[in-house]
Amino acid sequence: MHELAGFILSEPQILEIASRFQKAMTDGLAGKSSSLKMLPSFLTKPTGQEKGTYLAVDFGGTNVRVITVEIQGNGAYRTLRRLSFPLQDRSKGYDLTTRETAGSDLFQFIAGQMNAILEPGQTYPLGFTFSFPSRQTGVNQAVLIKWTKEIQTSGVEGHDVAELLQKALVRKNIIQVIPRAIINDTVGTLLTASYSDRYADIGSICGTGHNTCYLEPGYPMTGKPMIINIESGNFSELPATGYDLQLDRQSQIPGEQRLEKMVGGQYIGELTRIIIQDFINKKLLFTYGRPEIFFTPNEIKCEIMARQLADKSPELTDIAQWLKTTCQIHHSLLEERRTLRTVASIVIIRSIQLIAATYIGMLKHIDPNLEKRHTIAIDGSLYELMPGYANMLSITIKNILKDKSNLITTKLTKNGSGVGAAIAAAIVDDARVD
Repeated sequence: MHELAGFILSEPQILEIASRFQKAMTDGLAGKSSSLKMLPSFLTKPTGQEKGTYLAVDFGGTNVRVITVEIQGNGAYRTLRRLSFPLQDRSKGYDLTTRETAGSDLFQFIAGQMNAILEPGQTYPLGFTFSFPSRQTGVNQAVLIKWTKEIQTSGVEGHDVAELLQKALVRKNIIQVIPRAIINDTVGTLLTASYSDRYADIGSICGTGHNTCYLEPGYPMTGKPMIINIESGNFSELPATGYDLQLDRQSQIPGEQRLEKMVGGQYIGELTRIIIQDFINKKLLFTYGRPEIFFTPNEIKCEIMARQLADKSPELTDIAQWLKTTCQIHHSLLEERRTLRTVASIVIIRSIQLIAATYIGMLKHIDPNLEKRHTIAIDGSLYELMPGYANMLSITIKNILKDKSNLITTKLTKNGSGVGAAIAAAIVDDARVD
């Protein structure tokens, strides 16, 4: 399948991407032209001794989560109450993610929902995780640069989202919630991991979208340690295939988020569909029919890829069943089922290799000779649920770093974006006391 040759990356290619990524980081920090925004969080790592009860709002896609967290000190915390709600529900007749929706309505909806888990008489310092490219000018000030993940709500880009939430709380008369900090999900993941692991200095999301942050040892403006939100999903110096270019052209933000479109769960199902569609058009697959699912944009989801990769049966019977029930192909050939599984596997492996390359670029920026221990804290459905993803990412990093690889740990940090927002609020509270 020479059509897929561009998806197979060699070790020198991975190292070259890592080197380009490292340079883009340096350029971004210096204010030079770069596809990496290198946004300051105005936060450093927690001490692990912060304490108190905090509210966290986690807005990173079309589902918003709200939790209350008791931070106990000694690296310990527990979630007290939790709530999750969608921003679009066609059965109830609303979609707050379209251009026709005003940002004020979106944030009033979120404020109204969070009220449901508040205890009467309890005051809640709030940490707000907002996982879209935003330019921070302070620990509780963040202007949305551009929506991603196909959200388009109007009146938010170019505005301070912390201020929009504050105004929504006032309009809803929710006076017991006091906004303290705004972060993105990568920063939350790093804060959560580093609360109990002093070696954690990189936080990453491998899920619907992709982004990473890290602890910059000496931020140029202050000379002190600061967590930097790289906005790595926008990295563009990559070996794109014709399939990648087609996906980019048909997306809502052509030319942007190039890495995310090659690695993120929002896109790799569609990338797989585009490849299969091309195979069908070239008479390499399903020559006796035209399954409409492969000709309908965004119909192939990550869950389908996971199902195909999980099928270890000799005859790939689960894939055969899916083809029969979903695609109306009642008599597929084993070779066709193997091709579907191979395409999914190659797309996933390249996602892993590209992400590993960015981590290696970061590690060499932080620690050029790789002399110290580092923990990369990772959250997200792709890393957690895609068969073999987490293990292969670890192996890829080990194969590239060789004798230095024993210093690097990758680990799942679940719900980091929620708990991390609470920890961010606690860090701010402690600083106010000091």
